[in-house]
Amino acid sequence: MRFRNDFHEWDGSSSSGCRKNYDSGVTQPYADFVREFEALLARAERLPRGGPAPAARPAPKAGAPLALILAPHPDDECIVGALPLRLQREAGWRVGVVPMTLGSLAERHAGRLEELRGACAFLGWDVLSIEEDGLAEVMRRERPGLVLFPHAEDANSTHRRVHGLALEALGALGPDFRCAVAETEYWATLPDPNLMVEAPAAAAGDLVAALSFHKGEIERNPYHVLLPCWLADGARRGAELVGGQGSTAPAFRLASLYRLSIWNGSALERAAAPGRVAAAGADLSVIVGP
Repeated sequence: MRFRNDFHEWDGSSSSGCRKNYDSGVTQPYADFVREFEALLARAERLPRGGPAPAARPAPKAGAPLALILAPHPDDECIVGALPLRLQREAGWRVGVVPMTLGSLAERHAGRLEELRGACAFLGWDVLSIEEDGLAEVMRRERPGLVLFPHAEDANSTHRRVHGLALEALGALGPDFRCAVAETEYWATLPDPNLMVEAPAAAAGDLVAALSFHKGEIERNPYHVLLPCWLADGARRGAELVGGQGSTAPAFRLASLYRLSIWNGSALERAAAPGRVAAAGADLSVIVGP
């Protein structure tokens, strides 16, 4: 297979074939920057996967609030994990992960569950099953202070289905149940996020390390090393989508975006406060409190 145009020639054999005629011959620093960035990603792909032992962390206090992540697939918990990780480390919250599916390949289910357990053990998070009780009963028992799940237009059928299942489960809890809700993004970005959460380098690094436990998935696509790029784009978009058009970009480089609402017992009620930018050290318990 060959593809030609005025810019490059690709012989179909490797990605390096795409570079044949791109060199303009002009010396400029950004070409070196991009090459160094590509080389950094290549080195990161060779780092050990799923190896780090969890750091010793204090156990949550009795009665600590729970951030409950409804993960459409094992690995989504890491991708959207900046907010719950900071709640855990800065405010003493518990974090629980419900694997809503184990993927479409039955032969990978046992492996993906084991990978999820490894990732969550590294982060100090609990894995909660809904097989026996159902999602509504898990929520009724655990009484989460915050539930995270994909927004309705996330461009993956399982993600969209989990959005509907989450609302159905919340609705089954009755009019007296209230909690904060953070809708997440991945396959399609949120058009109207109202919360930008900084992911400090140490936290972002731990999310990448946790994501590396999902070895069966990253063998076919080492997307774990691209998580900082995703977080960097979150900081870029959040500067104006959350901070307001024309706002000055925050000093931090990495962030996750969320749409924060309150489940009022019957429906999602968008958080009344305007867009919030939660830099490291901000009191997230106040921000997400119902």
